Amino acid sequence: MVIVGGGAAGLSAANTLRLEGYEGPITLLSADDSPPVDRPNLSKDFLAGTAPDEWMPLRPPEYYGEQRIDLSLNSRVSAIDSAARRVTLDDGRQLEFGALLLATGADPVRLDIPGATPSQVCYLRSFSDSRAIVAKASTAKRIVVVGASFIGLEAAASLRARGIDVHVAGLDAIPMQRVLGPDVGRFVQSLHESHGVTFHLGTTVARMDGRQVTLTDGTTLDADFLVLGVGVRPSIALASAAGSNLDRGVAVNEYLETSVPGIFAAGDIARWPDPHSGERIRVEHWVVAERQGQVAARNILGQRERYTAVPFFWSHHYDVSINYVGHAQMWDSIEMDGSLSAQDCRICYRAGSRTLAVATISRDRESLRAELDMERG
Repeated sequence: MVIVGGGAAGLSAANTLRLEGYEGPITLLSADDSPPVDRPNLSKDFLAGTAPDEWMPLRPPEYYGEQRIDLSLNSRVSAIDSAARRVTLDDGRQLEFGALLLATGADPVRLDIPGATPSQVCYLRSFSDSRAIVAKASTAKRIVVVGASFIGLEAAASLRARGIDVHVAGLDAIPMQRVLGPDVGRFVQSLHESHGVTFHLGTTVARMDGRQVTLTDGTTLDADFLVLGVGVRPSIALASAAGSNLDRGVAVNEYLETSVPGIFAAGDIARWPDPHSGERIRVEHWVVAERQGQVAARNILGQRERYTAVPFFWSHHYDVSINYVGHAQMWDSIEMDGSLSAQDCRICYRAGSRTLAVATISRDRESLRAELDMERG
């Protein structure tokens, strides 16, 4: 068994294989320089300085030896020969597989910012990325976050917790409105503003000259460095090279198997038939990746388990957490029970009479109930 990717999907698959009684060899290939870590914390508590390094690994070092999981770090797969059942690594090593799980995740969208030096532009995806930002933040006075996304705004909140002056530049008129709607988006913006974040919306970074950042609307700001959170792209090159069908990601069936027999995909790259929305969807969230890794592992062992879990994610901003279950790319109406200003509400995203997704603040029980209702159809 070969697993490509050391994130949530890859590790949960390896763990599930052992829990299900698989005794054969497992190789977990990770391009990262660190064992699998609690990636959501990279933009939350770790970046804020409230989670020490030792909290971050998902398993203690001895776990991999005890479970006979061959974890290979700094290992990139350069080619897959699906007919010969063989992967080739950048360093020339070749590994044969009986089954292969692709859990390669997604890569940050990178921008070419004229005038900026490489040390002035930071992305946040890996443990190394987060540690690099923490090191720079120790002497920084002002940081510009580019992108008013979940990752960008969580980073903004964490950097404010360190007492750093934070400005956010984003192209959208309202932060996160495409996912949460305009009312919740304005609430998130006001929450950040109440903690001292300054927004520059409808604009982005045009160039950087020394410490001076120029936005596309002509605004100039001083900044020690930039943190970019402008989206990610699924890492699908290996799946494509292996002959797997693509569909704005890697197309899988309800068992998370690609179009190539014996090759499965899970996590950020997988686009699967979602029974709840009736659509083929791809979701870039931690819990989805973990659950898919578990189901893929059981199907590799021949259990033929359909992946039917309801998507779930959470986003943390200061002392406010937003839980979201379901999937709503578009909706006809939004219904709210409670009050955003009181930070106590349930927001339902509907198409006709059907509830596509539910977001909650301070209502964990209702979030769980919504997830259960969706699972029951």
